Amino acid sequence: LSADLEKMYNDFLYGKVPLLWSKVGYPCLKPLSSWYPDFLARMAFLRTWMQNGNPASYWISGFFFPQGFLTGVLQTHSRRFIIPIDEITYATHVTEWDSPDMVKEGADIGVYIHGM
Repeated sequence: LSADLEKMYNDFLYGKVPLLWSKVGYPCLKPLSSWYPDFLARMAFLRTWMQNGNPASYWISGFFFPQGFLTGVLQTHSRRFIIPIDEITYATHVTEWDSPDMVKEGADIGVYIHGM
């Protein structure tokens, strides 16, 4: 075995995310047993978005860099309503939905998010 594969094997034995994976993955302090299901859930969310178009509600904690997503939401709003982006602020409205599955269609203005 190469040194990298041996290190990966040892990481598996100790329940740690292998260094080779964490170098190309998202930053996370979770042990391997919870990191892997979380990784699969993130990939499923992104795959569904890619295949089916914009979701009704976005899983905000599933993003590697949520600030980039939120900046994109501001830019979209800015362009749609022809408002300088520097004049836009965020507004949060808490809904009574218990699950993202209860959201049947996206927001008319802005986005719905879940998973905070």
